[in-house]
Amino acid sequence: MGGTGGRQPVRAVRAFIGSFTSAGGHGVLAADVDEATGALTVTGATDAVTDPSYLALAGTVLYAVSETEDGAAVAFDVSGAVPRPLGDPVSVRGAGPTHLAVTSGHVLTANYGSGSVSALPVAADGSLGAASDVARHQGSGPVAGRQSGPHAHQVLPAPGGPWVTAVDLGTDSVRIYRLDAAAGTLRPHGETVLGAGTGPRHLAFHPAGTHAYVLNELVPTVTVCRWDAAEGVLEPLGETHVVPEGATAPSYPSAIVASPDARHLWAAVRGDDSIAVLALDPSGEKPTLVTTVSSGGRWPRDLTLAPTARRLYAANERSGDITWFDLDPATGIPRRGGSIAAPAASCLILG
Repeated sequence: MGGTGGRQPVRAVRAFIGSFTSAGGHGVLAADVDEATGALTVTGATDAVTDPSYLALAGTVLYAVSETEDGAAVAFDVSGAVPRPLGDPVSVRGAGPTHLAVTSGHVLTANYGSGSVSALPVAADGSLGAASDVARHQGSGPVAGRQSGPHAHQVLPAPGGPWVTAVDLGTDSVRIYRLDAAAGTLRPHGETVLGAGTGPRHLAFHPAGTHAYVLNELVPTVTVCRWDAAEGVLEPLGETHVVPEGATAPSYPSAIVASPDARHLWAAVRGDDSIAVLALDPSGEKPTLVTTVSSGGRWPRDLTLAPTARRLYAANERSGDITWFDLDPATGIPRRGGSIAAPAASCLILG
C-alpha cells in the first residue's frame, strides 16, 4: 500500500525574481530552489508588467510594482510554473514605485518618484482593487540632485502594533502611519528625522521587534533606532559604517537583512559591490562591522535571507545575476555557492 506513513510531504521552496524589462530583464521569473545547495532553476517568466522591480508574496499570490512614471501594481497567481496575472495592472496614483508590502488586506507601495505611499485593497481572489488612499510626503534634503523633494523608497509593516513605516530618501526621515484596514486609509502618526544628507533607503527590524536598522544610501552607514511598538515611536541612537574605514570607492548601500537569532546584519553596497557583515551585541544597539565580501557581481540591489537562515542571495543588477552564499553560523560570513543569469535583476523573494 502506497503513502507517506502519515508524514506530510515537504513543500518545495520557490524563488521569484524581479527585473527591469527596460534594461533587458525578463520581467518576473519563477524558479525552484534546491534546499541542499541553494541552487536555482528557472521554471518560467512573464513580461506582462513593465519593470517589476520589487515583489511581495502572500501564499500563492505574488505582487509586483511597475516602476514606471505611471506607477502601477499587479497581482500574479504563482500556483503554476509560470506566473499568471490576476487582472490588469492597477494604478498606484504615484510615480516610480520601488517597494511594496502586503498587510491587513492591502498592498502598500512606496512611490519614489512622487514621494508618496499608496494603499490598494486585496480582493478575495488576491487581485487588486483601485487605490483607496495615497499619503503624500513633503520636504527635502541637502544633497543636490537627489533630495530636491520627497522620495519614498520602502514601506514596511512594523512588528507589535498597527504601524507602518515609510523610509524616505529625499527627506532624510522615516514616517510612521497607522493603517485603518476597514477604511483603507493611512493615518499619519509621526516622523523620525535622521542625519541630514544620509538618504535613508531601507530598514530591517530586530527579530525581537525592539530596534530598527535604517540603511542609508547617500552615506554608507546604518542608523540604529529604538522602536517603541506601543507608542509607534522610532528613536535614533547612532550610526555604524558598512564599508571599511578609509574606503574611497563610491558606495551606495541598497538592502539590509537581520538574522533571526539577532546575531548579525547583512547589507548590500553598490559601487563597492560588497556585502557587509555586522555583528550585533546582546542589546541590539551596537552593530560592529566584521568584514565585507564580494557580492559575486556588480551593483547588488537586493539581499534575501533563506527561511533556514543558512543562505543569503544577492540580486546583482548590472552584472545580471543572482548569486547565493552559504553563511557561517558562528561568524555570519558568506561564502559563495553559485549563481544563475538573471538580466537586470532587482530583487528576489523566497516562499
